Amino acid sequence: MGSTSGFGQSVRAPGEPWVWFTAVGLTVGLAMILALLALVLVEGLKAFWPRRVVEISLRPTGTETEPSRVLVGERIRVRPKATLQGSDRAANPAHREWQLFLGNKDVFGLSFRYVDVADIAAVRQPGGIWRIERTEYGPLLGWPVALLQPALDPLPASDPRFEATLNRLVEEARRRRAEIRKLEKHDIGRLNRQMEELHLRMRQASSRRLDEGAYERQRQAWANQIAELETAYNQLASRARELRVLQEQAALVCRLADGRETSVPIGRILAWYRPNELDFTGRLGVFLGRLREFLSEEPREANTEGGIFPAIFGTFVMTVLMSVAVMPFGVLAAVYLREYARQGWFTRAVRIAVNNLAGVPSIVFGVFGLGFFVYFLGGQIDRLFFADRLPTPTFGTGGLIWASLTLALLTVPVVVVATEEALAAVPRSVREGSLACGASRWQTIQRVVLPAAAPGILTGLILAMARGAGEVAPLMLVGVVKLAPELPINTTYPFIHLDQKFMHLGFHIYDLGFQSPDSDAAQPMVFATTLFLLALVITLNLAAIGIRNHLRRKYATGAF
Repeated sequence: MGSTSGFGQSVRAPGEPWVWFTAVGLTVGLAMILALLALVLVEGLKAFWPRRVVEISLRPTGTETEPSRVLVGERIRVRPKATLQGSDRAANPAHREWQLFLGNKDVFGLSFRYVDVADIAAVRQPGGIWRIERTEYGPLLGWPVALLQPALDPLPASDPRFEATLNRLVEEARRRRAEIRKLEKHDIGRLNRQMEELHLRMRQASSRRLDEGAYERQRQAWANQIAELETAYNQLASRARELRVLQEQAALVCRLADGRETSVPIGRILAWYRPNELDFTGRLGVFLGRLREFLSEEPREANTEGGIFPAIFGTFVMTVLMSVAVMPFGVLAAVYLREYARQGWFTRAVRIAVNNLAGVPSIVFGVFGLGFFVYFLGGQIDRLFFADRLPTPTFGTGGLIWASLTLALLTVPVVVVATEEALAAVPRSVREGSLACGASRWQTIQRVVLPAAAPGILTGLILAMARGAGEVAPLMLVGVVKLAPELPINTTYPFIHLDQKFMHLGFHIYDLGFQSPDSDAAQPMVFATTLFLLALVITLNLAAIGIRNHLRRKYATGAF
């Protein structure tokens, strides 16, 4: 029936069904985004929540060759059996298998195992079992037996002094580990840099035409300094070796589920707790401790353990440098195209080219960055300013500065387009009023047009930051690496090391998901790292949005 226009009768707008259709599409899109964020949030935080440990007794089969039919581990998930396909899986919904985290990778050779639910005879939560976090080979699940100390009798786990003694030894090992890190990363590293600088000076002096006597005296002075530095280096290295020996002297003996006993050097123990005896407060404490470690420590065990602080810091610094580089070029290009360039076929062609650049695959920008920034520009810098260090490249290899410039080139079309739209939104009457008051064109742009367009320009920056922070493909060619615990900004002169390689959260996720030797162990870390990558991008965007809203309120007038 057609619509009528009589009094009291409803009139249907011609496009009303499409309005409802777009509303449904928007609702579905928002629901999908919220579902994705909820999945990442739940799975990411679940990686830090301590699970209960179960002891599983398997049914005898008569052909079993394993010495033990008892498994101890954390139940990670329950899923349909992987051997069932299609209709078989639908016809046998009871055929499930458990994924168990067994730990003790150094003993069992694997950390995870799938168990058929039909093979399980009994399940219980054993008492007194410990989960011991270690610096290598992942966690250990077992029952403490005794504490071995040099020149002392073994201290059994039943002794009242056992836990206090263990805590004291673990704290001493933590302090020794911190001292070893300071010796190797800072003190010995500083001596290595000083010796390298002296060797470089000797090579530079030998290539110049100097008085033979003066050169020999200077060379001898440098040689004496190098000898003193080598003596100090040997002393520090000897101290580090002594500390490492102390780390291995005391050990904790544990009994595993199959009855075997294994010893863990105290120097490799980070923390321990009883997962089956924790109340909610204790589990919350473990959760917060794991979360703190994840945000503040370096990765270990092929990035499947430890933290992601170097990746967070590297992503933040790279995004800030990219934003600083992309804003001037993007804004100046947009101002010229909108305010100065004659509008004709050439200007339209430039705009089309800019819009097309936004659709170029990111890996193409990575190849360009490798060829132009790294090999050409970085190679020229090395030949002009660091020729004495060649063939070892300084800037002629991937680094933080080249990664930031590559991503700035990748995101500059976004800034150009957004800035042009913001400039076009400024009414023409505002420009004419400023010119009528005697201001020049540049004064009008600088003091009237750009402040009014600042919120729109910052919108382009927000979009550029969101895209640049999550890019991975170009970074793999121009500076990002799997492991770089040294931060690009530190206390070593010149404090900001733009030539240094760095870690990135996006590449960290790729490495965990596709390059990890233990994909099951890496899966929780993938969700956790994704969660904090989203959190970092949202934090940077909120900061830019806050600045944009402030400028919008500041320059809001009745004319807009």
